[in-house]
Amino acid sequence: MHDERISPIKALNFIRENALAYAKAKANVIYMQEYRKSLKALLMSSCEAETLGAKEIYAYAHTKYREHLENLKSAVTEFENLRWLMVGAEAKIEVWRSLESSARAENRYSSISDGDNNE
Repeated sequence: MHDERISPIKALNFIRENALAYAKAKANVIYMQEYRKSLKALLMSSCEAETLGAKEIYAYAHTKYREHLENLKSAVTEFENLRWLMVGAEAKIEVWRSLESSARAENRYSSISDGDNNE
């Protein structure tokens, strides 16, 4: 009843091999979220309008700001993809543990039952 396709070693290797990519993806998302604020401030300061509202509209509508949002979207997509692959690898390990535990319990029950029949 053990699913041979579940390999905890492969899952652990996947986590280990992708840990740096996951960390970089998360760092990239955080950086881009923070840089968005700086970009907005830079764009607002470059606007010649006098009111704060006009400067904010200029910054949010600016091509550089919209491009940054597209790049942020891509960074979040990459991060979330890696995160869910990691969660999936962890889940495979948990399924494997559960299957192994069930197999051990089944073997104990079988040996107890076999012992009862021999008496």
